[in-house]
Amino acid sequence: MTNASTYALATPAQSWAGSSLTLPPLGNLDAYISAVNRLPLLTAEEETDYARRLRDHNDLDAAGRLVMSHLRLVVSISRQYLGYGLPHGDLIQEGNVGLMKAVKRFDPEQGVRLVSYALHWIKAEIHEYILKNWRMVKVATTKAQRKLFFNLRSMKQGFKADALDADTHRDTLTEHEIDAVASQLKVKREEVIEMETRLSGGDVVLDPSPNDDGEETYGPIAYLADATHEPTAVLEATERDALATEGIARAMAELDDRSRRIVAERWLKVNDDGSGGMTLHDLAAQYGVSAERIRQIEAAAMKKMKKALQAYA
Repeated sequence: MTNASTYALATPAQSWAGSSLTLPPLGNLDAYISAVNRLPLLTAEEETDYARRLRDHNDLDAAGRLVMSHLRLVVSISRQYLGYGLPHGDLIQEGNVGLMKAVKRFDPEQGVRLVSYALHWIKAEIHEYILKNWRMVKVATTKAQRKLFFNLRSMKQGFKADALDADTHRDTLTEHEIDAVASQLKVKREEVIEMETRLSGGDVVLDPSPNDDGEETYGPIAYLADATHEPTAVLEATERDALATEGIARAMAELDDRSRRIVAERWLKVNDDGSGGMTLHDLAAQYGVSAERIRQIEAAAMKKMKKALQAYA
C-alpha cells in the first residue's frame, strides 16, 4: 500500500472552476483528510451532467470531478473499520479504489445519487482488504462468513457496552447473546461460536526467533510431532532405498553391454569436479554412430529399466 504521507491530492478550492486534479502532494494523512473535507460537493444536476459526460464521451475530467467530490465519503466510511488494527491510510486507499469502481459503473439515469451507489463498492473493497490482511490465515471465505465476521464484531461491541453499564467485564459472548446474534443474522449458533473463536484467537509464529540477547528461542514448531518415524514414512523410505540400490542393479542387468554402459555413463557416473558423465556426442564418437542413435539406444534402455523397476517394486 502507498504510505499515507505520499498522497498527492489537490489543494481544495472553493469551487471546481479553474481547479486542477494534479496539484502538489500533501504532507501527511491529517492534511489529506482536511483537504478532502474542504473539497466542494456537487449538486444533483452537476453530478448527473458529469456522469453522462463520462458515460457518453469517456470524459476523464468528469470522472475526476465525481471521484474528488466523494473522497470525504471514503474517509468517513473508513473510520468505521479502525478497530481492526490496520493503517487508516491503507483503508482510505482501498476505499478510494472502490469509489473509482463505483464511478465507472454509475448510471445517472437510475434516479439515485452517486453517494448511495458508491457505499456498496467502497465497503466491499475495504472488507476485502481487511479479510486479506487482518490475519495470516483467512477467517472468512464465503459470503455468509463475511457477513457474520463484520456484523459479529459490531454486535459484540454493543454487548460490551451493555456489560460495562452493568459493571461486568467479560470478553466472550453469553449463551443468550449467542442466540441473539444467530437469530438476528439468521445463522446457526454453532457458526457464531466458531467465528467468535476465530476472532478471539491470534496468529502464532511457528518458527523460533532470536530474543533481545541474540539467543535463539524455541517456537511451537519445535514441539510438533516428528514424522520421520511414522510407520508409513519409514516404509516408503525403505522401499525407495531398495529401488535405488538392488532395484537399479537388477534393472541394469536386463540391458546389453552397450546399453548398460551408455546409461551408466550418462546417468550414474559423477566426475571428481561434480559434473555428470559423458555427453551424447562423446559416446557417439566412441561407438562410431550419430548422437541421435545414442539417444535412441538410451531411450530404449530407460524404458526397459522402468519395466524392470515396476516388476521389482
